[in-house]
Amino acid sequence: MLQFITKRTATLLAAVAVSSFAVFLIPYVTPGDPVRKIIRSRVAGDAIDASSVQALAQNLGLNESLATQYFRWLGNFFSGDMGLSYVSRTPVVEQVLPALAVTLSLVAMSLGLAAAVALPLGIISGLRPGSMPDKAITGVTQALIAMPEYWVAPVLVLVFALKLPVLPTAGWNDLSSAVLPVFTLALRPISFFTSAVRAGIIDAAAADHVPAARARGLSHAQSIIRHVIPNGMVPLSTLFAVWFAGLLGGSVIVEVIFAVPGMGRLLFDAVINSDIPLAQGGVVVVVALAVGVTTLADFVHRLISPTVGGSLA
Repeated sequence: MLQFITKRTATLLAAVAVSSFAVFLIPYVTPGDPVRKIIRSRVAGDAIDASSVQALAQNLGLNESLATQYFRWLGNFFSGDMGLSYVSRTPVVEQVLPALAVTLSLVAMSLGLAAAVALPLGIISGLRPGSMPDKAITGVTQALIAMPEYWVAPVLVLVFALKLPVLPTAGWNDLSSAVLPVFTLALRPISFFTSAVRAGIIDAAAADHVPAARARGLSHAQSIIRHVIPNGMVPLSTLFAVWFAGLLGGSVIVEVIFAVPGMGRLLFDAVINSDIPLAQGGVVVVVALAVGVTTLADFVHRLISPTVGGSLA
């Protein structure tokens, strides 16, 4: 177990280090001079004075070596200082934390809804594979894969903004404003969660310990409740973590369309405005949190399924 924890922690740190360096290089590998991009984000007009460029580069330390800039930036980041936004001139952390809280709420509600729908569907489908309910559930859930967020979200906005104005289509003010973005993000995970639970239930029902439990006197219903369903839901823990990590940074389209003030919208605005510190800080926070969630899922998976976890050590 100690070896497993050591390996996963090392992987986590390596992933964060590599991603942080890649994010740090963004302004240097994209077309254009970073200093001139900053000036254009603050001042209207095309004419940029050379002395202004030099003065701003000196002020922000952008004329130093890349190594010096990177290690200074990384040290400040781990001390909680993500720098100042080039556009608003406010601390990046004061913008990232509220946006992160909104995205975490959005993702948690979306995956919670997906799990609440997928669990009963997957159990029903897995207990009777090949039956009419199984075929119907499989058909419907597979159809959800062909409904990406960038198509579902505009359709919902059109319907609820023009035809049925009963739900807000923008903002993040109360529970009603969360309905449409949560529903949009939950559709595709429902399909994958249902398939995972169905496959897990089928495998668990075919395991050797189920007939042994029946032989010890358990009824069919008792063996399903005690052995089949708990073991059948094990794959869902890893899949849930993967989707959680993916939606942390993958909710951009939904947050932009529904005007949700989360991390996706924040990063989108940062890129549009060439706000380098805001983009860098936001991306590193999302990546670190995503890798941390998947690492935690590995720990949980190992604890609840030692035979599977043993193969990961």
